[in-house]
Amino acid sequence: MDLSQRKQWNENHKKLTSVILKPSEYQNSIGLFLSQHSLLHSSKMSNSPVATLEDDLLKDLMEESFRKYPVEAPDTRNSIVWHVWHVTRIEDMTMNILVAEGDQVLHTYNWAKELKVDYPHSGNQMTEIEIADLSENIDINALLEYRIEVGRKTREIVSHLLPGEFRNKVDAGRIDILKEQNAVKREASWLLEYWGNKTIAGLILMPATRHIFLHLNKAIRIKKRIQKI
Repeated sequence: MDLSQRKQWNENHKKLTSVILKPSEYQNSIGLFLSQHSLLHSSKMSNSPVATLEDDLLKDLMEESFRKYPVEAPDTRNSIVWHVWHVTRIEDMTMNILVAEGDQVLHTYNWAKELKVDYPHSGNQMTEIEIADLSENIDINALLEYRIEVGRKTREIVSHLLPGEFRNKVDAGRIDILKEQNAVKREASWLLEYWGNKTIAGLILMPATRHIFLHLNKAIRIKKRIQKI
């Protein structure tokens, strides 16, 4: 995605924000979400012929650059692999627990073993030792496969929402499940309150789309600084 395509993504996100709560725009909202979301995962996830933001990040990305921590960037010290893992974990828990009221993809397969790191939370408020451990030891191929599964599950969930469900508030009982699963570190408990005040539409517009867009752009900037692209 070049600069003009990123600007178009932002414009389309504004459009999605303006129509998602209108029952008459239900089909349009679903289609627009699926288009926006597909650009935030690898093209393999949606079998798309269009190069995505994640494709841009991964193209010619060296493993050393992927894992490098800390990084010298004005707005983050975290590694590229941390950013990819972080957005995937948040998409998994918010879409599957809070929207679908089901189970996290992380827990439906032995992903912790495959990923080779056992962090059940979102990554917010991780210590430097934890981030260094994750950056060094996570299995990158497993992470990218996990990410594909999360993305596909999100698309299934949103495609099956009914028009009126976009206005539904997050069920407090689902927030309690995230607490029980240690999905958010105690030091980042504000995040649960933030999600608890959202509607389903609000979760779709942030964790499932804009949040990923922001972090992938940040990761691309890190890649360019490290690899002098």
